[in-house]
Amino acid sequence: MADPASPAPTPAPAPLVNITPKRARKEGFNLVTENVTAINLETNQLEVELLAYDGKTVLLDVAEEALEDLRKLKTGDGATLRIVEEDGKRVVKQFRIRAKDPNVVKVDAALMDLKDSHWLNRKYAVEVLGELRAAEAVDDLVVCLEDEVGDVRHRAYEALIKIGRPSVAKVIPLLVSEEDELRQSATEILRKIGKPAVEPLATALADAEGPMKKRITKVLDRMGYKPREPKDS
Repeated sequence: MADPASPAPTPAPAPLVNITPKRARKEGFNLVTENVTAINLETNQLEVELLAYDGKTVLLDVAEEALEDLRKLKTGDGATLRIVEEDGKRVVKQFRIRAKDPNVVKVDAALMDLKDSHWLNRKYAVEVLGELRAAEAVDDLVVCLEDEVGDVRHRAYEALIKIGRPSVAKVIPLLVSEEDELRQSATEILRKIGKPAVEPLATALADAEGPMKKRITKVLDRMGYKPREPKDS
């Protein structure tokens, strides 16, 4: 018979639903949910429904850097969450509210995967963004032109060409990069974008000076564009 004076045993923590992919690394993984079931701003937590687990839900702590986005979230929203597991807890480091448009969902997930430490995940993410002509990804894709893995750099180069004109303004500054490879990539991206790049380049040329003016002129010349000479008054 148990001693009534003895303290009650501490209950074992509830086991976590196994949502972590087998190959997930320490840097975390993406979790896509169609339904945020509860939000607690006092404890910085949210609960999401796991459709692949017969409607089970999982409670997640939200990291400090993601609290601003947490305040924008509403119950019933879908979201793409970037999660790491720390000391038996799942912590949301970043998330995006998921739009109903499936392509927007793909773009959101791919933008998160650009930060993945595994180069293959970054490569596939860049490919998706290029295929979807995701103009909102241009800044991130320009950063990928300096990725440590050549295949990722090449895919970013191709993606920026596919996106076309929205890439031009962000690529032009690379024409005067100290890195030769980056200058060459910028030149070829602009040249292969072709006609849609002419007007932004011509506009940039009007305000350019020194090396930048020379580089833009060279790119336009390779594209067969000759700036109009000012008429004599």
